[in-house]
Amino acid sequence: MLAYIVRRLLLIIPTLFGIMALNFLIVQLAPGGPIEQVIAKVQGMGADPTSRIGGGGGDFQSAQDATAAQGELNGVGSSRYPGARGLPPEFIKELEKQFGFDKPLHERFFLMIRDYLHLDFGKSFFRDTSVIDLIISKMPVSISLGLWTTLISYLVSIPLGIRKAVRDGSRFDMWTSGVIVVGYAIPSFLFAVLLIVIFAGGRYLDWFPLRGLLSDNWRELSWPALIGDYFWHLALPLTALIVSSFATLTMLTKNSFLDEISKQYVITARAKGLTESRVLYGHVFRNAMLIVIAGMPGALISILFTGAMLIEVIFSLDGLGLLGYEAALTRDYPVIFGTLFIFTFLGLILNLIGDLTYVLVDPRIDFEARTV
Repeated sequence: MLAYIVRRLLLIIPTLFGIMALNFLIVQLAPGGPIEQVIAKVQGMGADPTSRIGGGGGDFQSAQDATAAQGELNGVGSSRYPGARGLPPEFIKELEKQFGFDKPLHERFFLMIRDYLHLDFGKSFFRDTSVIDLIISKMPVSISLGLWTTLISYLVSIPLGIRKAVRDGSRFDMWTSGVIVVGYAIPSFLFAVLLIVIFAGGRYLDWFPLRGLLSDNWRELSWPALIGDYFWHLALPLTALIVSSFATLTMLTKNSFLDEISKQYVITARAKGLTESRVLYGHVFRNAMLIVIAGMPGALISILFTGAMLIEVIFSLDGLGLLGYEAALTRDYPVIFGTLFIFTFLGLILNLIGDLTYVLVDPRIDFEARTV
């Protein structure tokens, strides 16, 4: 097992490098980078930029201060900035130098990777704080959504899937399957909008808050009231995430149990006079739950970093999803690449943990005999 873990850890290095290189190249090709946005601001102010380069005052100086935080991205000449017409070439060159865009593409990439290996993820263009501090500050919201969604989904889906497998073909199995299909077909963000319209003062009821994770006066609340306020704010976002996530897990649990129930060892156990409960939970459960439980790390990382993004945007939850969304809109490249590096690394580690979970659930599995 140790040799397998070492091989997988070594495989993370080229995988992470390839993902970063591909995304770095794609971002360079995307229009509307930070230089274009600074140019648009200057053009919109209708001011003389030459007086701002040396003078160090006004709104452009704020833009200079923000752009000086990063120097590893998207370098092109002033001829590629259509909005720069009428601006002095010295002004464009100054911007490119401040961003570090005067360096070749490959040099900027390797400088970025070198900094990341030293755990230096740079500073945000527009927030005047480091990327790692931003991620740490947004983590509690996303972790709350991810952990509670995963926990509730498993607590509901596994018993429901087992019951559907035991009563396969019954009326209970048919109507629950209908509910599951409908829940799976509705996107989580669309269901979130429906919940807001009905329960958050959109049109009918005003039972739940529309935004945030805590009330404005949370510092004045007692601990029991604070916990209640926390779950009161989480009710609608969690409902939107759970409805669309538990369908796949429920059907996976049902199909796993149906596959195991039909095997010879189950027939033999029943022939020996074991109770149905002993057969299901003493023999079938361990084998049927292998694929379900082993998928928990992957499900958690999916909910944390992808599935909850639109939910955070819709409910104005200040988490990692909203951070990534705003970074993409504003072309905040340090945040985009820093979060991509960290989340990709975490995802690869969790995939390894998922494989090791198989061994914990069923020790008969031996990864030593496999090649990576």
